[in-house]
Amino acid sequence: MRTLLAATMAVFLLAPAAHAADDDVKTIETDTAFADVTSGIENAIVNRGFKVDYHGFIGDMLKRTATDVDAGKALYKDAEFFTFCSAVVSRKVMEAEIGDIAYCPYVVFAYETEEKPGAVTVGFRTLPAGAERDAVNALLSEIITDAAEGM
Repeated sequence: MRTLLAATMAVFLLAPAAHAADDDVKTIETDTAFADVTSGIENAIVNRGFKVDYHGFIGDMLKRTATDVDAGKALYKDAEFFTFCSAVVSRKVMEAEIGDIAYCPYVVFAYETEEKPGAVTVGFRTLPAGAERDAVNALLSEIITDAAEGM
């Protein structure tokens, strides 16, 4: 029994750490200008009949607080996110699984790094597969595809 326990612990301790962005974030990289991508996110949300609840400027916040936190390097030329929810979509998701309230509001983000100017990444954190959550992932995929094209 001790051998089995030791072997199991060794597997967990030696296994590489998981990267959240690899596991549950879907992104598209585009050469569309950052301002066009963020405008595209907002348009893609609004044109589907949803309301942007919050538009956050995380890149500006990180720049503004860099000296306060002794930042080692500049990360983003620009980085923003948009949150929204849908009464229709969210109700379906939560009726299927009441705990899926954890995924609302939905967040779509875009960023352009200092290290790779001109390449804009747009994406979202995926919901676990299954039930009504698949429809949300499809909706968010459509939104980032539209945004990557600057629509």
